[in-house]
Amino acid sequence: MISQKSIQEVFDNVQVEDLIQDYITLKRRGVNMIGLCPFHDEKTPSFTVSPNKNIYKCFGCGKGGGPVQFIMEHDQLSFPEAIRALAAKYNITLEEDNKKDDKEYAAQKKQEESLYIINDFALKHYTDNLFNTQDGKLIGLSYFKERGFLEATIEKFQLGFALDDSKGFVTKALANLFKEAYLKEVGLMSQRGYDFFRNRVMFPIHSVSGKVIAFAGRTLSTQKSQPKYINSPETPIYNKRKILYGMHLAKAAIRKKENCLIVEGYTDVISLVQNGIENVVASSGTALTSAQVRLVKRFTDNVTFLYDGDTAGVKAAMRGLDLVLENGMNVSLVLLPDGEDPDSFVKANGNAGFEAYIEKEAKDFIFFKMDLLLKESESDPIKKAKVIQDIIGSIAKVREPIKRSLYVQQCSRALNVSEPILVKEVNKTIRSEIKQKQVQEERAQRRQSRERDNQPPPFQGPSPGEATGTPSLGPPPSEAGFPGEEYPDAAYDEWQDYPEDEVKHVQPSFVNTSTHEFQERDLARIVIEHGDKNVHQLWIEKTKEWKNEVEDDITIAELIYTEIFDVMGYFENEKYKQVITEGFNFVESTERNGSISDYFINHQEPSIASLAIDVLSEPYEFADWIGKGVYLNQKMPAWNFREDSRMSILMFKLKKMTQVLKILSERISNEENSQTRETLLKAFMEMQSQKSLLSKELGVVIPPK
Repeated sequence: MISQKSIQEVFDNVQVEDLIQDYITLKRRGVNMIGLCPFHDEKTPSFTVSPNKNIYKCFGCGKGGGPVQFIMEHDQLSFPEAIRALAAKYNITLEEDNKKDDKEYAAQKKQEESLYIINDFALKHYTDNLFNTQDGKLIGLSYFKERGFLEATIEKFQLGFALDDSKGFVTKALANLFKEAYLKEVGLMSQRGYDFFRNRVMFPIHSVSGKVIAFAGRTLSTQKSQPKYINSPETPIYNKRKILYGMHLAKAAIRKKENCLIVEGYTDVISLVQNGIENVVASSGTALTSAQVRLVKRFTDNVTFLYDGDTAGVKAAMRGLDLVLENGMNVSLVLLPDGEDPDSFVKANGNAGFEAYIEKEAKDFIFFKMDLLLKESESDPIKKAKVIQDIIGSIAKVREPIKRSLYVQQCSRALNVSEPILVKEVNKTIRSEIKQKQVQEERAQRRQSRERDNQPPPFQGPSPGEATGTPSLGPPPSEAGFPGEEYPDAAYDEWQDYPEDEVKHVQPSFVNTSTHEFQERDLARIVIEHGDKNVHQLWIEKTKEWKNEVEDDITIAELIYTEIFDVMGYFENEKYKQVITEGFNFVESTERNGSISDYFINHQEPSIASLAIDVLSEPYEFADWIGKGVYLNQKMPAWNFREDSRMSILMFKLKKMTQVLKILSERISNEENSQTRETLLKAFMEMQSQKSLLSKELGVVIPPK
């Protein structure tokens, strides 16, 4: 298991803005940065990154956290996997805790590394066959050259050849001490012990980072019993639904040209790249998946699909393109002339002719789809009605209201259907889809929350119970408990034309509706934000530093805990009490690492981590009035924590005193022993006096309830 010291080193060295900018584009806004959320579809940026606090927060879907939470959420990694991934990315050497051995993780990584090594071995074997064996040169290399591929291109894509030998590769691999079980798992050895790929030209499939993760083999036999292509099975390192052929070579060109060309076959990609069209990938003849769409979206929002003149094939392929629209991307289609495919067309017309044709013939997906389907249904009203519903479904996937409005207007004219009717049907479809998405998101959040409950905490300080005590003022009221993660049904307002249809996710929360909820939460907020700062710490604007007014000053967490200790038993929300207690334990611990905010952001309980992100994230910021020549006396909240803490403590104590007075009043009324009743009455009068002083200091009056 990774040592606690190494985990903290990752927390200390990884900057959230550096990490997230590898996934999305961020723009500076004041002290923060904003961008389009990678976790849900949106038009207007609501994803905020705070470099100062080293956290992110989406005010659209509610997701938030630090660098570790981001990579866990985005790449679907466990806590140890995320730590290891970040350590590798930022060259941080991890120390392993020898007392605990993460056997399961070690076995998984060993397996994955073994599969990568075997694939690299197979790659060298197949390329060696292609260039250095007689059959490889006469059959494999001749085939590639007949396709017009130069040797430089063949080497660039690492193409190869599998000999017509039943056990040639298997024998060589076993002689090099590769395990038979791994050879079978990676799909290079059949269950009966033979070579899986035989007498085929080989196309290695790469991950986005360029590692060989699988192979595709094309037969050169004319026998119909032989499948044209066979592929490696899915393995721990290869999921065909997440991979696009050629992406490892195309990603830079896709970013540069702000467009991704998608073709169907491996040879189409190779031929286009050889002719200078580098922003191209292949779906390998399968329908696009949401994971593949998200992969493209990492590099561009613009996609152009290239199809040959086979109308039936185009119609089949279009069924999955609504998925691309749903991800907020701009989709165009290009239909090549009859009898042409991308490979043959670029060879016949060259780079310039190909790009000119693409620019001229590229047609918006929805209009392309409408024109194609209407040709087959103009004389049949029933078929036309189905076509209209199909087009409505595609328009409903478009995220931009203005763009959606233009689609409705133009489709209204082309379909000869009134615009208000189309608006109504589109909005109805959007409402239905949003309801379905909310249900799916809520289920996913529950599942993720349950999974994360098992993750190790980044900091193990004293037990939360070590510093607790029994209040001196009689028995506390009954435990309020933890209501858990509740997901109330969303209320849907009347829809306007072309609404912003972003999904709003309800976050896990332990908030209830008690009368003292705000005060309890406010104290927890202060502990999370400023608990490790000293009470007399001042922000010096000139030097941009914090400075202590006095030595050996107590921290904010210590101040709050000691000031409210006598009424700790009267908390109505145990989670807020837990935050304050753990904050006190954190600042008292001699083994603590990092800031108190980091401790709560990376807390093992998702509900507390979620609270920390919520209180540390603020969608608003101070305007630059000073730059406009206007000077304000209002301090930034981060500079005013001492007064903030004092007022919150006073208000909390005032609320709790009111609660205790009510309990004392009930006990006095029910007490039969005169001496005990007199003692209680004195306590009541003393507390009433303290409450009056507090009320006067605060300038408020809270009548007893």
